[in-house]
Amino acid sequence: MSTVQTDPLIGRLIDGRYQVRSRVARGGMATVYQATDLRLDRRVALKVMHGHLADDSQYKTRFIQEARSAARLAHPNVVNVFDQGQDGEIAYLVMEYLPGITLRELLKDHPVLTNDQALDIMEAILSGLAAAHRNGIVHRDLKPENVLLADDGRIKIGDFGLARAVTAQTATGNALLGTIAYLSPELVTRGIADARSDIYAAGIMLYEMLAGEQPYKGEQPFQIAQQHANDTVPTPSSLNPRVPVELDELVLWATARDPDQRPRDARAMLEQLLDVRELVAAGTTTQAISTQSISAQHTRVLPEELPAAGSEEETQVLGARGRQRATGPQPVDSTIALARASERRKSRGMWALILVLLLAASAGGIGWYYGSGPGSKVVIPSVVGLSVESATVELTNADLVVSDATTEVFSVDIPVGNVVETNPESGTAVAHGETVTLLVSKGAEPLPVPALAGETEEVAKQLIAEARFAVGESTFEFSSETDAGIVLRALGTVDGEPLALAAGDLYHEAQPISLVVSAGPLPSVNDLTVEAALATLDDVGLTGSTSEGRDDWSDTVEKGKVLRLLLPDGPVSPGDTLQLVVSKGVEQVAVPRVEGMTWAEAKPILDAAGFEIVFRDSLSQTLSGFPNDAIVRDINPDPDTLLDKGSTVNVRLRT
Repeated sequence: MSTVQTDPLIGRLIDGRYQVRSRVARGGMATVYQATDLRLDRRVALKVMHGHLADDSQYKTRFIQEARSAARLAHPNVVNVFDQGQDGEIAYLVMEYLPGITLRELLKDHPVLTNDQALDIMEAILSGLAAAHRNGIVHRDLKPENVLLADDGRIKIGDFGLARAVTAQTATGNALLGTIAYLSPELVTRGIADARSDIYAAGIMLYEMLAGEQPYKGEQPFQIAQQHANDTVPTPSSLNPRVPVELDELVLWATARDPDQRPRDARAMLEQLLDVRELVAAGTTTQAISTQSISAQHTRVLPEELPAAGSEEETQVLGARGRQRATGPQPVDSTIALARASERRKSRGMWALILVLLLAASAGGIGWYYGSGPGSKVVIPSVVGLSVESATVELTNADLVVSDATTEVFSVDIPVGNVVETNPESGTAVAHGETVTLLVSKGAEPLPVPALAGETEEVAKQLIAEARFAVGESTFEFSSETDAGIVLRALGTVDGEPLALAAGDLYHEAQPISLVVSAGPLPSVNDLTVEAALATLDDVGLTGSTSEGRDDWSDTVEKGKVLRLLLPDGPVSPGDTLQLVVSKGVEQVAVPRVEGMTWAEAKPILDAAGFEIVFRDSLSQTLSGFPNDAIVRDINPDPDTLLDKGSTVNVRLRT
């Protein structure tokens, strides 16, 4: 609530048309608000670019690119963009407002979706993406955060801020542009993206919906990137046996490391997905199931075995028939033969029945032993994030024993004193009564800060990430001693207050480190006209201002030109306003009234006024050596005459 109240845009009227109502979400480039379009009387989503990025031409171009890319698409599975504009310092987009949640929020609450749910969502994503690819647009940042699930059931793709032409295939300038978990191998290794890069991201999302987690994990982004570049995405059925083989194959096709082995665009993948959907609906898919299930499924009672070829029984029968054919009818005691055959069948049937009963009893006993008897297992439930007390209750209720001794471990995400994990890990099947040890958070690990001052901004950010800290936003200051782009110092935060960080200082893992970067020296504006000085300051992102009360006299700079900049006590950053001190020219001073004064009294007054003194005659020159006796007879020019400071006055003395 406090965040909304302190947001300066809440309640503001943007561009005389859009009334900002509330804040919906905040991202890396912009904040999204709910607003009312007063002209059309409808709710809209207003996406406002962060103020610190608005002056950056690269970010502003990307922001406008999103509007242009999305505006070219008219599809029910793509968020509509209605307007784009600038209101003073505010750059904004106007989009349709969709009350609901993102796919990421859904997956947080329900990590594993059913096959039908995953197919529904993926069909909508691919439909919208197919429209983008058909219009020559690559999204390049496809991820669950950019998939909107409206309350009325609509599913739409948003955030085309990284979109580019589908045929461009140009380097991004940053191989890790976009979200690392969904980057294709070619984006990681070469920084190249086309429609097949979007297909890779869609395949990763499908895997995540079916398996309940992302395929690649790592402590650092580069570790995940290396897995994208070098490893093959596993099948979702390896974690979720309910996933059919056809969906496994669809995921593997979409996430092939070689782009040429993937669907050429979203339309091709959508057509295959629709075919798989028909198979799932018809129940004709091939289920991926465990070895134990396969064994049970194939267990059956085999038919009674026929006499083996060449056996005595077969020989007797064939012999009798042969004799009949050779010698004619022979007498056979059919009653005895039938009785013997019946006894043999009864004997075999009894043994088969006994075997079946023994197998059933054995299976039942084994099932009891491993299902609910002494050999049964219990899956350790997840207690991550719970207090030690709550976790102990949860594990005890699962018929597990919690060790009195806990193990403290560092954790970025879990508050101090809460459970990070168990040993054995959650999800492990163990025997009833097994002892489980709680791994308890002792907070983020204190790590040494790398040496950042003197490095370029790009290198410093890489060092921050490698040292396992978060990269904060950079600010810039003018420095007469450091070239532009070089880091001046590093800043952290403690309890919301800025903290200067030096190399070797201990700072907690994953906490943000911001860089103060040199913007180069301040430009010189001395002796320039006011107009030229203002333009010079504007070129480096500064604003100049003038005030008559700040103007000053100058013996060296002509009237109307800039004498100097009035600098503040602290640092100067782009965006600041600096006061220009303008020359009023040479100062004019009135000739003082010194007639009748002794020369000892008059001389200091004339010196203080800044005049050069010349004696009008030799007697005056002589008398000036005796100041206590000499009297000022007259002065020329006359008293009260205005002269430039430093002008010459003629003095005549008398005794």
